[in-house]
Amino acid sequence: MKVLKKLMLLLAAVGAVSCVSEGQLKDKVAKILKENPKVLADAIEANPAEFVEAVQKAAKNAQQAMAAKREEEERKKLEETYDNPLKPVIRDDESIRGTKGAPITLVEYSDFECPFCTRGFKTVQEIMEAYPGKVAFVYKHLPLSFHKQAMIASQYYEAIRLQDAEKAFKFHDEVFDNQRQLKNGESFLKSIAKKVGADMGKLAKVVNSEEIKKRIDEDMQEAASFGMQGTPGFIINGVPVKGAYPFSHFKGIIEELTKRGKLKL
Repeated sequence: MKVLKKLMLLLAAVGAVSCVSEGQLKDKVAKILKENPKVLADAIEANPAEFVEAVQKAAKNAQQAMAAKREEEERKKLEETYDNPLKPVIRDDESIRGTKGAPITLVEYSDFECPFCTRGFKTVQEIMEAYPGKVAFVYKHLPLSFHKQAMIASQYYEAIRLQDAEKAFKFHDEVFDNQRQLKNGESFLKSIAKKVGADMGKLAKVVNSEEIKKRIDEDMQEAASFGMQGTPGFIINGVPVKGAYPFSHFKGIIEELTKRGKLKL
C-alpha cells in the first residue's frame, strides 16, 4: 500500500472513533504526525507534486483570509471615524491651497520621492477640480527613510513656503511632475526653486535650520499618531485614507459624510 494511503487511513481513523471538532481533529492529527514524523516525510517524498499543490493552495487561502480580515478591520476603523473624526493640527501659519475655511478639509502626509504620492498628487488635483471653491488642502510631510532625497525635498519646500506659499505650491507641483529627476539631488531642487522665483540667498540660510526640521518632524509624528506608516496618507474631514486611492474613493467618503449630515456642500 502507498505511503499516502497509509496517511489517509490514519486521518480517517481519527474521525471514526469519536465525534470531534475540527480543532480537536487537527490536534489529534498533529499528535500522530509528531509521534510518527516519517509518515509525513514519506508521503511528501512519494507525492511531491500533490504536496506542492496543497501548500500553494493553503498559502493562497491564508493570504485571502488575511486580506479579508485586514479589509474588515479597516472598514470598522473607517466607520468609527465618521462619528469620531481624526483631528490633524492646522497651524496658524498653515499654507492653505484652495479656499481657507472651505467645507472640505483635505490633509495629505506625503513623500516627494514616493511614486505612489505622484498618484496622490493627481488625485488631489481631481478633488479640487470636482469641488471648486469647496476644498482647503494642507500638505504635510512624511519623508520615508529609504527615499534618499525625500527629506531634503521637504526642507526645500518648507524653506520656500516661509518666503511665499504660492511659490511653495508651484515647487510642490514641479517636483511631482518631474519626480524622476530627484535622483539628481539638490541640483534638481535648486533648479526648481529658482524656476518658481525663490530667493536663493534666503533659502540657503534656512533650508537646514532646526526650525524647518522641527516642523517636518512634527508632521511625521502626527502621521504616526494616526497610524500612517506609508505614503501617501490622507485625512478628509477627519476620515483617514491610507494609500493612493482613486478619486472615486474620496468621492464616496464625501458623499457618505454628506448623507450623514456631517458635511454641507
